[in-house]
Amino acid sequence: GFHGVDKSEKHLGGRFEVDVEMKLSLKKSCNSDELDDTVNYEKIYKTVDTCVNKDKFYLIEALANSIAKDILINFPINSILVRVRKPHAPVKGVLDTIEVELNRSKEDYV
Repeated sequence: GFHGVDKSEKHLGGRFEVDVEMKLSLKKSCNSDELDDTVNYEKIYKTVDTCVNKDKFYLIEALANSIAKDILINFPINSILVRVRKPHAPVKGVLDTIEVELNRSKEDYV
C-alpha cells in the first residue's frame, strides 16, 4: 500500500500486515455446513486488499477504519477488530513494527 506521512511512502509504497477478527452469528452455518450461510473469507480478503491498495492514507488508523467500515457495511458482521501493522516504519529509533488496533460495531457506521 501507499500509506504514510513521508512523501516516499506515498510514492514508493510499503508493506502492511492486516489481521481481521469478526463477530457474527454462526448458528445457521454450523448447522448447514454451507458457505452461503456464512461469510466468504475470500471476499473478506478481497475487501481488505482493495482498502489497502485503492486509497492513500496518512495514518494507519484511517486505513484500519476504512477496512472496518467496508466490511461492516457489506457483510453480515456484528462487530470487528482490525489490526494494521507497518513493518519497518520510517521512525527514528529501533523497532520492528508499528501497529494500530481498532474495534468497531455495525452501529458505528449506521
